[in-house]
Amino acid sequence: MTDAVEHTPETSEEDDERDDSHLDDIEEGAGCTEIWEHLAEKRGN
Repeated sequence: MTDAVEHTPETSEEDDERDDSHLDDIEEGAGCTEIWEHLAEKRGN
């Protein structure tokens, strides 16, 4: 049994203003490696 607490992130005004368009091409549920590879490819351009 785990003592994990379920947490629902709250949205804030700061989240609404954050520009995360650089993540638009990443599939939902992608892991750290996929995100890192995507960002590294973008930096190469």
